[in-house]
Amino acid sequence: MRIHHVGIAVESLEEAISVFEKLLGRIPTVPERVVEQKVRVAVFPLDGARIELIEATAADSPVAKFMARRGPGIHHLTLTVPNLDTALAELEQKGIPAVQAAPRAGAGGTRIAFLHPKSTAGVLIELVEDSVQNGKRSK
Repeated sequence: MRIHHVGIAVESLEEAISVFEKLLGRIPTVPERVVEQKVRVAVFPLDGARIELIEATAADSPVAKFMARRGPGIHHLTLTVPNLDTALAELEQKGIPAVQAAPRAGAGGTRIAFLHPKSTAGVLIELVEDSVQNGKRSK
């Protein structure tokens, strides 16, 4: 397992991009709309990991609900797993359930699942399937 990315909830993607460009000295990927999650995402690749800035596109998106409760800031930590279905089954047996019953589509065409923060010390943890075994690394 390795850290894949840290997701940061922001009010304005454009304003946050400007700040992180100055902070990191690089430009992000072109913002991507993830329809299923009701967000727009801009990614700053780093050595071996990345920072994802996330802006809600609908008032009922999970990120909008998070922002309403806590404001902008770190939303989640993402870890890679070799096989998402296997990891979810093993974690469920250990008492760490997923938020949704099945994996979902994430940014960059990845397969993702979120673990329920009540079972992960209050931290929202996302798992992403590392597709390196299929000849390409998950983004």
